[in-house]
Amino acid sequence: MADPYDILGVQRSDSEATIRKAYRKLAKRYHPDLNPGDTQAAERFKTINAANDILSDPEKRARFDRGEIDAEGNETAAARADAGAWRQYAGAEPYGGGAGHGFSADDLETLFGHAFGEGMGSGRGRDVHYTLTVSFMEAANGAKRRVTLPDGRTLDVTIPAGVRDGHVLRLRGQGRAGARGAAGDALVEISVAPHPVFRREGDDVLVDVPITLQEAVLGATLEVPTVKGRVRVTVPPASGDGTRLRLKGRGIGGGHQYVVLHPVLPQGEEPALAEFLRTWKPAHPFNPRAGLEDL
Repeated sequence: MADPYDILGVQRSDSEATIRKAYRKLAKRYHPDLNPGDTQAAERFKTINAANDILSDPEKRARFDRGEIDAEGNETAAARADAGAWRQYAGAEPYGGGAGHGFSADDLETLFGHAFGEGMGSGRGRDVHYTLTVSFMEAANGAKRRVTLPDGRTLDVTIPAGVRDGHVLRLRGQGRAGARGAAGDALVEISVAPHPVFRREGDDVLVDVPITLQEAVLGATLEVPTVKGRVRVTVPPASGDGTRLRLKGRGIGGGHQYVVLHPVLPQGEEPALAEFLRTWKPAHPFNPRAGLEDL
C-alpha cells in the first residue's frame, strides 16, 4: 500500500484534526452508497480507510513515522531487530553487574506502559479513536453496524436515529487494555456520507423534484421519495421554481420533509408551445430580472 499520508493528501506535520478532515472528505467522495457498482471507487474507499487506520491512531502514526511499522500496520525488519535487542538486553546483567540486576518482565511492562500513557496513576488503558462512515439513510433512521477493529476484534455499533455528522459515540471499555486497570474507551466519530437526492437542514430533510411545465402550470399529483418511504403529494397550480411542499413529520427526529419543485423545459423543440408563447399575453405581467436593474 502507498504512503498513508499520500493517500489522504496530508503532510506528516499536519494535526489530527487536519487528517480527520481530509479523511472524511475522501470517504464521502468514494463511499459505496454514492458509487453503486463502481469497483474502483470501492477499492479506493478501502485504501482510504486503511490509511486512516494508521494515521488516526496516535500510537500507530508515531510507530509508522519512526519506521517501526509499514503502511499496512505490519512490523518492519528494523522494529523486529529492535525488539530482539530489547529482549537480549532485558535478560542481561547491566554493565557486568551481579545477577538480579537486569530488567525483569515487570520492568519492561512498566517501561512500555509509561511510554503509552499506562501504568501512571490508575493504570487505566488508553482511549482509541476511530471514524465510521455511515450512509445518509442510516444516520436518519438509525442502524446497527458491525465493525472490525485493527486488533481483529469486532464490535456491534448502534447508530442512533438522527445522528449528525461529526458526532462521537463512546463505547466504554472497548479501547486499549490497561497494564493493571480497566480498559480505555473506543471513541467512534460518525461521518455521514452525502445522499444523491436528500440533504439535511437541522432536523428537516429537503429533496429537489423536477416537474414539467404542464405540471407547474396546471398542478399534478406526484409520487416522491422520503427518508421514511415514498408518498404521493399534490402540486398546486402555478407552482414556480423553488416552491416548497411540506410533509409534516417526515423529516428526522420530528422534523419535516420539504419537496422543492423545479420546473424544467422539455428536451427538443416544441413547435406548438413556441407558437403559443409568441402570442401569449400574461394576465399578470412581471419582470423576473427586476432585482438586477440597479446593479
